[in-house]
Amino acid sequence: MYIQPNIEKRVEKFLSISEKNMGDALGISFTSFKSDEVKATMPVNENTVQPFGLLHGGASVALAETLASVGAWLNIEEEGKTAVGVEINANHVRAAKKGETVLGISHPIHNGRQTQVWETKIYNKEEKLVCVSRCTLAIVDQ
Repeated sequence: MYIQPNIEKRVEKFLSISEKNMGDALGISFTSFKSDEVKATMPVNENTVQPFGLLHGGASVALAETLASVGAWLNIEEEGKTAVGVEINANHVRAAKKGETVLGISHPIHNGRQTQVWETKIYNKEEKLVCVSRCTLAIVDQ
């Protein structure tokens, strides 16, 4: 796992959260933390597929919002604040099949004091685009 040195303490704080969450249920595994990029993988398995054995669009959106929320939170300088999603959209452009693993990569489009906007692209093992998403987050009191 890569952690950008100037945000190492913030990432350690995030990783120390022991409470289970949706990311754990979906098997989301973070692989890289930078102030302008967050990456994670997610298995396409019984927890993330729709009834026909393909990656569920909702699972893709959950991965995208997870990456965007963590990325936004890493960029909040004021203590006692957190990032919450207020809008998300996604275009599902290619299927991923059960047994595969997808990679999500999220980048900020806008990094403001009250709102942030992050774009997430999800790729299959052939590095082909599976989903593209944009998430708007509000920066609120924790």
